[in-house]
Amino acid sequence: VQLVESGGGLVQPGGSLRLSCAASGFPFISYYMYWVRQAPGKGLEWVSSISPGTYTYYTDSVKGRFAVSRDNAKNTVYLQMNSLKPEDTAVYFCARDRVSDTIYGVRGQGTQVTVSS
Repeated sequence: VQLVESGGGLVQPGGSLRLSCAASGFPFISYYMYWVRQAPGKGLEWVSSISPGTYTYYTDSVKGRFAVSRDNAKNTVYLQMNSLKPEDTAVYFCARDRVSDTIYGVRGQGTQVTVSS
């Protein structure tokens, strides 16, 4: 089982980034997938989820700005992030097998997102 994130970087406030997470080693189409983040000096925070049937869920702070999607043919989940704010700065991880909002059975290595002018 492997999850590999990409697409992070440095962006100015108000800018956009699109994160990708390539999954392998399991039947991707059958799994809920999650995006979580960890800001400097803080704990893990759930950001968004997408079901196998593509129902989507978001934490309040990103509603209307972030959009999660999945391409089951490519075994990839995406996080489109718009109107980025400095408080969105964090390492972003994709994950599988949620135990709680802060504990997941499988998690990728993460990709750094920095929002700064």
